[in-house]
Amino acid sequence: PPPRPGQEVLVKVLGALEDGGLVERDPRLTFVPGHGDVVQALELGVPTMQPGEVSFFLAAFPYGYGHPGSQLCARREPDVPPKAPLLFEVTLLEVRDGPEEHPLSPAARLRLGSQRRERGNFHFARGDFEAALSSYRLALRALDGPITAPPRPEEESELREQRVKCLNNCAAAELKLQRVDMALAACEEALCLSPDNGRALLRRGQLLAQQGRDTEAALNLKRALELDPSNKVL
Repeated sequence: PPPRPGQEVLVKVLGALEDGGLVERDPRLTFVPGHGDVVQALELGVPTMQPGEVSFFLAAFPYGYGHPGSQLCARREPDVPPKAPLLFEVTLLEVRDGPEEHPLSPAARLRLGSQRRERGNFHFARGDFEAALSSYRLALRALDGPITAPPRPEEESELREQRVKCLNNCAAAELKLQRVDMALAACEEALCLSPDNGRALLRRGQLLAQQGRDTEAALNLKRALELDPSNKVL
């Protein structure tokens, strides 16, 4: 049967431009369809496949890398031009239960959370703030999932730090979507985990000021300034 919602897939992917130039090659790509971890062509196409099947998907640019295309930072040149249609050859190798279905090690939780947060940053940079928010929430879910053993002190600290980063990113995305109350709630949650997080204090101060709560805003901004006296925004 094809993948069910929530299941993870393992695929082999080749992606090419119209001129035949290869832009993607991954012999063992894993993702959960619907979680926003890959381009829309794969998100929509792979759930129609059966294990062992080979499919070709011709993707118009909104289902690939969109208007901006993509860039390889090391070379500083585009590997997928703007508005480029892509042809994907996909082999569905395996379907299995998603990572949330069973306990993972703390290190695996950290890797999964980081992967989803980075995908959220990808969506955010392209202006798709709903998709970014979805990825950040999935990252939080991954970080909070069941674990096989208690985390070591450094892993516990990293898990907390990753949660705070995700919550700050959620606040930024909510602001872009003009949902001020939701942005403020994300800041509050971040500060519950890390009361001296300068980024969350700054944003909460700005949001409180927008609501006319100037005394509360000043307290947050003054504390943020104590933590980072050279911050010009503060």
